[in-house]
Amino acid sequence: MRTVNEVSKLTGISVRTLHHYDAVGLLKPTAFTQAGYRLYDDTALERLQQILLFRELEFPLKDIKKIIESPDFDRGRALEQQIELLTLKKEHLENLIDLAREIKKNGANTMDFKAFDKSKIDKYAAEAKAAYGETAEYREFEEKSKGRTNEETAGLNMRLMSLFAEFGAIKGVSPESEEAQNKVKELQDFISDNFYTCSDEILYSLGIMYAGGGEFTENIDKAGGEGTAEFVCRAIAAYCGK
Repeated sequence: MRTVNEVSKLTGISVRTLHHYDAVGLLKPTAFTQAGYRLYDDTALERLQQILLFRELEFPLKDIKKIIESPDFDRGRALEQQIELLTLKKEHLENLIDLAREIKKNGANTMDFKAFDKSKIDKYAAEAKAAYGETAEYREFEEKSKGRTNEETAGLNMRLMSLFAEFGAIKGVSPESEEAQNKVKELQDFISDNFYTCSDEILYSLGIMYAGGGEFTENIDKAGGEGTAEFVCRAIAAYCGK
């Protein structure tokens, strides 16, 4: 058994965070000392590992709890996803290091921005989340992706970004305007045709994610200009009657 302070030192997770995990029912202590201090056994630490793996995939805590308590939870599959995601992050960091060294060697006139592109990481994380969050949709996604070449996948991603660029070109109009609503319908149809059936409910969730900050928001704003992700979110909300 380890105390909460020992677990904190072992994992690098703050005591406050461990207390929060207990409060939301995500990681309960195995037992308590007579003085009321939390104690954790190896089984609890294994669960904590699973939690932290999903946090690396940027899953919300409530979704992590639902997943790891599901009878269908496959820890081996989760580990495979984590290995792939960490590999992508490692490649991204190596590219940034190489770029920084090149700038140091050749000066600030090295105008190469490819090293900052995190779209592969975003795409993989989204697919991993879909595998747990929308099982039927993910099965459809896998079926439609079967046999698709890297070039075809890249082309679809470019087309998706071009759609966001088109949103950016009209973000001065009302999100409820016919022009904006037609563009939302085009986005929904594109997702349904190429990835998975995009219901209004799923579309609304995507809109929230688009404007929720992080890499999704940054990539959309990069494609359509600052404020595009927020405009897309508002247009989708209007489309879905929210």
